[in-house]
Amino acid sequence: MTDPFATRPSPPPATLPREVVEARAWRIENARAPLCLLQASGVAGDADGFARIDLVVEDGRIAGIGPAGGFHLDGEDLPRVDLGGRILLPRLVDVHTHIDKGHIWPRRPNPDGTFPGALSAVAADRDAHWSAEDVARRMDFSLRCALAHGTGALRTHIDSSGRQTAISWPVFAEMRETWRGIVALQGVSLFPLDLIHEDPHQFHEIVSTTARYEGVLGAVTFLGSAPDARIDGALDILMKTAAAEGLDLDLHVDESLAPEARTLERIADAAIRNRFPGRILAGHCCALAAMEEGEAARVIDKVAQARIAVVSLPMCNMYLQDRAAGRTPRMRGVAPLHELEAAGVPVMVASDNTRDPFYAYGDLDLLEVFREATRILHLDHSGNRWLRTIAATPADVMGIDRAGRLEAGDAADLVLLRARSMDELLSRPQSDRIVLAAGRPLASSPPDYSELDDLMHRRP
Repeated sequence: MTDPFATRPSPPPATLPREVVEARAWRIENARAPLCLLQASGVAGDADGFARIDLVVEDGRIAGIGPAGGFHLDGEDLPRVDLGGRILLPRLVDVHTHIDKGHIWPRRPNPDGTFPGALSAVAADRDAHWSAEDVARRMDFSLRCALAHGTGALRTHIDSSGRQTAISWPVFAEMRETWRGIVALQGVSLFPLDLIHEDPHQFHEIVSTTARYEGVLGAVTFLGSAPDARIDGALDILMKTAAAEGLDLDLHVDESLAPEARTLERIADAAIRNRFPGRILAGHCCALAAMEEGEAARVIDKVAQARIAVVSLPMCNMYLQDRAAGRTPRMRGVAPLHELEAAGVPVMVASDNTRDPFYAYGDLDLLEVFREATRILHLDHSGNRWLRTIAATPADVMGIDRAGRLEAGDAADLVLLRARSMDELLSRPQSDRIVLAAGRPLASSPPDYSELDDLMHRRP
């Protein structure tokens, strides 16, 4: 029996023993898997919400899962890896990203760290640089980062206004085919909701493009003005159009702490009024945390009635919200996930922007996102089901069957960690994780930033 961690010198790429890598079938023993992501009979959870399991990989799929030491397949005589009680996860699901914007910070930083600064910087960079080649190379770089960190499915918003719609969507479609079977990709159109009234022709072009590329329809619903009847009318058009085209919705909602940022309730009302049949995901919802408790509870109840799911983007929101020069921020700018979950609303956390004017940092590493979300949102001391927020729940919202879970018959898309407990998982960045795709180890390091130097107008 081999321990892949104990026999490895430090700090080489994480890998598995050769006899395992070359085997058609092999066995993982004595792993700790989160019960909230595990579909197997005869296993029981401990106080941390983990179960000790054995797992058999055969022809790139999970052939069976059972209690550690008590699970065997007939005729089994396989190479094996003993994890020694270390954590095993499914590959993770990042439901809200912007890989079309990713990694432009070196050539277009945010001038002051504010939301308006981000908007203007991205607009200037998009107009100057976002050719098909530029978008494709940055998308590919982003996906290789996500893959190295253990992401198995990813949804990206795609700026869809003006000439960019015709540039970026074909690039995304090609990327989706290239990465098929490695990382499952979904695209979401991103445009200001006001466009529905201001330029109906362009709106219908965006809808047509989104449908043609089997995407999700998205919009930004707060742009600095309090919602009114005009916003209600735009939401009605959006939902009727999406329903007619068979499209789900994924909206940027109230990404502000301003008192007038109140469109989440209007979205819920519109979904109920229109009996919208598809899935709706609301991202950000920062203003919900700034409401008085009674008002927030009333809105949350409507969100639950409307079957809207909510994703918080804690790292990006804390970067942008409540920022003013020379002043320490007071507000976290993150959605109240505890209250939403208690009301029956599916809740998630995700990466959002990466090294662009909306967030200067990040690497599409969902374990980093979860670690920071735990601290920011106090996900600790409140049950042990929160790993669902980066795995099973976003997989459900994306409609991806058998992703973000550990179940016999699934692809053996796994993440093996050195950590043995939630405390160990959250205390270190887990940079020595082993990521498996179809039972085979992947390169453990994300790509080097120097690959993009020519796009950033730097000389080696």
